[in-house]
Amino acid sequence: MWIRTASTEDLETISAMLTETWHDTYDQIYGREKVAELTGAWHSVAALKQRMNKPRSEFIVCDDGAEISGMAYVTQVDGETSMLHQLYVRPTTQGQGIGQKLLVEVEACFPDVRKIRLEVEEANERAVKFYGDNGFKKVGTTPDCGVKGSGIPAVIMEKVIW
Repeated sequence: MWIRTASTEDLETISAMLTETWHDTYDQIYGREKVAELTGAWHSVAALKQRMNKPRSEFIVCDDGAEISGMAYVTQVDGETSMLHQLYVRPTTQGQGIGQKLLVEVEACFPDVRKIRLEVEEANERAVKFYGDNGFKKVGTTPDCGVKGSGIPAVIMEKVIW
């Protein structure tokens, strides 16, 4: 298993993995229809492709040669902060250290950045615990996780890298 930069050839696989992961995680919270609507907007190949071309960003995957089992997307917000927008691991491969490998790589993407921030749906207890176990602390909340107007309440967490 290795971490590498995502390519345009990966986007359909990543989109399918995100859809699978979101349904596994969020159907019980928001319902299947709402999750389908959100994944269609946020995780379509077109939406993912836009992220690949953003300046000061990194889009990475965990790949074992047969399957992409995880992905992460991070941007540098300013001189001292990066924002982890996405870190997802395929449900069938969770608990194998893939999330931690992605997180280590994300933390190294911008050497001058001193802290990393993220938003996580508070009802996603596994993710909140994962980030807490990896040094993130709750610093606030937002009523609109991901994009303004999403209506998804989230915890804002930060980790000081150095």
